Amino acid sequence: MKQNLKYKSLKTQLIYFSILAGIFTSCGGAKPTDSALNEASLPKPDRVLAIIENVNTHWQETHPEPASAFWHPAAYQTGNIEAYKVTGNQDFLDYATAWAEHNEWKGAKSDDKSAWKYNYGETDDHVLFGDWQIAFQTYIDLYTLDGSKDPSKIARAREVMEYQMSTPQNDYWWWADGLYMVMPVMTKLYQVTGNEQYLDKLNEYLKYSDSIMLDEETGLYYRDAKYVYPKHKSLNGKKDFWARGDGWVFAGLAKVLQDLPKDSKYRNAFEARYRRMAEALKAAQQPEGYWTRSMLDPEHAPGPETSGTAFFTYGYLWGINNGILDAKTYLPVVEKSWKYLTEVALQENGAVGYVQPIGERAIPGQVVDVNSTADFGVGAYLLAASEMYRMVK
Repeated sequence: MKQNLKYKSLKTQLIYFSILAGIFTSCGGAKPTDSALNEASLPKPDRVLAIIENVNTHWQETHPEPASAFWHPAAYQTGNIEAYKVTGNQDFLDYATAWAEHNEWKGAKSDDKSAWKYNYGETDDHVLFGDWQIAFQTYIDLYTLDGSKDPSKIARAREVMEYQMSTPQNDYWWWADGLYMVMPVMTKLYQVTGNEQYLDKLNEYLKYSDSIMLDEETGLYYRDAKYVYPKHKSLNGKKDFWARGDGWVFAGLAKVLQDLPKDSKYRNAFEARYRRMAEALKAAQQPEGYWTRSMLDPEHAPGPETSGTAFFTYGYLWGINNGILDAKTYLPVVEKSWKYLTEVALQENGAVGYVQPIGERAIPGQVVDVNSTADFGVGAYLLAASEMYRMVK
């Protein structure tokens, strides 16, 4: 596999270097029935594929050993699996499968249900903590992609989530990141099982999240209850909405809408929430195409940041591609963010820079530069690039 990856990396880089300078020329692959798409300056499909191949091959070559099932490697895998879906690169699928097998198709591994916890924790008894449950997204995708649909691949996901739904608690999603980690698990398992309880509990848990994190005035989410205004303020006394936190939510909503039935009683509410976030995020985008870490106070932690920007780009592209967001309104947002992602964040060797390190807030003075990268940031980047390919192909 490594030799094959090396060959593909060299081949892909040659393609990539040859097209980098012209990445924003108009594309004949845009939807011909949509005048907004026809008028937009979008990359050509082969250019987007070259970027996906370059970014993902670089990551996998430099991280050849399977990582844990905790949130940040698992977030990378959500991007890796989308990269596989659009490229058909078997190495990407093999990488995801090796990771799933390494983790025994589980998140946290405890079998003692009486000890299962959902507060923050990195140990095996934190089975009900969403940062361990995000792995189920990729396991379900692997199950679905496998024609045999081996039930052992999703047995643990079903065991954990069905146990969780049997409890009276509804406060499982107490931080914004958790909405990306677990909301899509619920809709994916609904698609697999047809069990309506997944959708009912999704709605119930999100109502709790809204009660502690949603800012009704803007439609944006605070990272968690600690950061709600006016108890917490940005450097200049403003509401402090952390870009990656809202990126998790916006991308999570897109993933939910992907699998939520069109006739679901929850559909209209989810679409309304998603559109409202899209409008608020558009207003916070910087002229250079990125979103600053504290979105409404650019001076709090100035400069580009890739993970939030990539999640937003994915969310916008998905909405345009699926007819939920107006192309004429939001394609200019995507054009600017794509320009940032490909001309600033992306490096020639396929590395993705300007990713804020693991944390939970925008930190004044924290250095985020061209050398700042992380697995979850690469995953977000692959999500955005894969959705861009779907737009232009």
